[in-house]
Amino acid sequence: MKSTKVFILGASLILLLALTAGGVFRRDPVDDNGNIAEAQSDGQQIVLKPNNRNLHMAEVNNVHLGESIKKQLDSQQEITLIYHNKKDTSHYYDHEATVDFVNEPSAEELDQITSDIKGWVIKHLDSIYIFRSTFMETPEMINYFNKRTNIEYAEPNFILMQNQVNKPNDLLYQENYQWNLPVIGTEQGWDITRGNAEVEIAIVDTGVDLDHPDLKNRIVKGYNVINEKAEPDDDNGHGTHVAGIIASETNNNEGIAGMTWYSKIMPVKAMGAKGYGTTFDIARGIVWAVDHGADVINLSLGNYQPSKVLGEAVRYAYSKNVVMVSAAGNDGSNQPTYPSAYPEVLSVAAVDYDGKRASFSNYGDYIDIAAPGVYIPSTYFNKQYAALSGTSMAAPHVAGLAALIKSANPDLKNTQVINIIKKSAIDLGEQGKDNDYGNGLIDVNSALQEANHEVLKFDKRNKRLFNWHR
Repeated sequence: MKSTKVFILGASLILLLALTAGGVFRRDPVDDNGNIAEAQSDGQQIVLKPNNRNLHMAEVNNVHLGESIKKQLDSQQEITLIYHNKKDTSHYYDHEATVDFVNEPSAEELDQITSDIKGWVIKHLDSIYIFRSTFMETPEMINYFNKRTNIEYAEPNFILMQNQVNKPNDLLYQENYQWNLPVIGTEQGWDITRGNAEVEIAIVDTGVDLDHPDLKNRIVKGYNVINEKAEPDDDNGHGTHVAGIIASETNNNEGIAGMTWYSKIMPVKAMGAKGYGTTFDIARGIVWAVDHGADVINLSLGNYQPSKVLGEAVRYAYSKNVVMVSAAGNDGSNQPTYPSAYPEVLSVAAVDYDGKRASFSNYGDYIDIAAPGVYIPSTYFNKQYAALSGTSMAAPHVAGLAALIKSANPDLKNTQVINIIKKSAIDLGEQGKDNDYGNGLIDVNSALQEANHEVLKFDKRNKRLFNWHR
């Protein structure tokens, strides 16, 4: 039997993990006053008062969970491990290759290839095919395809992992659990806009709990990339948590408040129950979301190796005026992660209660912006609520802001939305853009004022044109 192979990175190879770090809200016994005591990972304790409501707080330690996923992948025989440096790793499926053809291959060409590699086609999207061989290892397969004439590129099948007005009357907001929204000026921003139902945010992730009471009225038609015959329901919890930060139903006396009160969530399930998926499936999810009307795409996932198939999907979305937001990663590393490091994507670092870069948050010159990412309460699968930490939780704050900006001014291009988010940020750390916070902490109120100002400038231009024509 072949043991797991280890490569010191030189060239090109991945697996995408959901970028979550830090757990919280583990279920603890009820105290003498009938309150539910929740122990935080730093040893402090907070108390959630049930208030006669049946809140289902999940028992989650997602720091341990993320490390556990990596260890499982490291030990699987059909997974190859790549070291980018002493601690940062990526993974791909061995005996598989992702291939983009210059021209759509004929049946005869596919038959010849599958015969040569003694394998078969696993799946395909347009001109991109994933092949599996019964005897060739991935480097051999790539070498084989690169010698053929009709090949645009060949690369491993990488794996990506997870990376988590008047005040609303939502219970956890009223109890001041949601520190994350007031600190970025969300309440003041809601005086400008609370969102628009026409704006749709795609969550390319593990799916969304379609029956969650705080989400079920906010969901539009989605897509299950992994199993097209199934609904994009969440069997992991990560995607549901991300979705709630953006658009949990607000002011409904239940659970938490989302950043946008009215915008819709488009669930795209491209990662499975274990919290990871391939670059091919993530790319398919991005393309599907774009083709079905997404205005914003949240990608709380990533790994350290760039992928051509993922890069193509990102550039396609960007060309279609979609705002893409991605988590920077949770290894406290300056190694760039993808899709976060692509120039078309807003890369998001995480800050804690004190406005400091979270200890787990990746950093580097590719960071564009920062947002709260420590102990963030949100919806969780199986109709629960949980507080998680990670750049996965920071990214949806930025996606939610992008949706609010599009609600305030639907005519803005994606480049303008991105520029407003950067320009309006609160400068943290070193003066100007830096490696820890990028352009700074998002400021919802200032960003929406800027978006509103753009509307006024547009109206004034129209008025001048009208007067000139008279």
